[in-house]
Amino acid sequence: MAVIDDIAAASRAARPHIVLSEGDDPRIQEAALRAAQDGVARLTLIGHGGGSADVAFVDPAKSPKLTDYAAAFFDLRKHKGVSEEAALAAVTAPLGFAAMMVRQGDAAGTIGGAVHTTSDVVRTALQIIGKAKGVDVVSSYFLMLLEDRPVIFADCGLILQPSAEELASIAIASSTSLTALTGLQPRVAMLSFSTKGSVPQGAHESLGRIANAVEIVKVRAPDLLIDGELQFDAAMVPDVAARKAPGSPIEGAANVFVFPSLSAGNIGYKIAQRLGGAVALGPILQGLAKPANDLSRGCTADDVVQMIAITGAQAAAK
Repeated sequence: MAVIDDIAAASRAARPHIVLSEGDDPRIQEAALRAAQDGVARLTLIGHGGGSADVAFVDPAKSPKLTDYAAAFFDLRKHKGVSEEAALAAVTAPLGFAAMMVRQGDAAGTIGGAVHTTSDVVRTALQIIGKAKGVDVVSSYFLMLLEDRPVIFADCGLILQPSAEELASIAIASSTSLTALTGLQPRVAMLSFSTKGSVPQGAHESLGRIANAVEIVKVRAPDLLIDGELQFDAAMVPDVAARKAPGSPIEGAANVFVFPSLSAGNIGYKIAQRLGGAVALGPILQGLAKPANDLSRGCTADDVVQMIAITGAQAAAK
């Protein structure tokens, strides 16, 4: 698959150090060995294995870094009432230790979620790695590999009911992510059940949010091609766009689709995947200071290999 091959090549060129927090899981072990032997990244697993020439293992409880990591976490979170004992426990846990490796510069990115929940993965990343400078919200997206091209669906995994400001941030961040991973110029569609006023704005609260989000993006990123509100067909099919949204700057050729709610986005990506045959890579997190990504607990080793490549490409782009 050309897109994922290009992403893997970008990671391979930099060969960043990626840490996987669930190293005792057989899927993680298989994926790490495959990715390391392919040169996609240097891999460390948090767990109890013996390691090899290709993949390192770290047991947090036995690591010489543990005391320093605990002190760093305490300094970071003491204003929240975290004790020194709680700080030590937090970084002894696999997710916390892996995230602290990234924060302290001992790894370039981290991946979890094969065992832990999304909320655990995201909370740990936010607490330890933190948001990127100038970012007001961390969001997620799926890189959808269609038969003829890649597109981004956002936010399908984190923000339940994004405000206008959050929708604008998701649109801008997703555009940056598309270019970083594929090199494509973003063309953003703010999706709705209405196209350019076909439903009166007062009919549903989402219509006002979307309209406001488009205006915010035009101020914050004036060179970004964006339009909304648009139904999916008006965003995706040029002939439909010509009829429903004449003069649209994206001309029915959107490659970044921003959904008005998590419910819509999550349903949308699963329909595209299961009925449309699209390959769904993600959820991929965006807006963090350094890369941290989440896996599905139902992931396969192939899924993990792909996420290693994506995380490596994100790290290479930093």
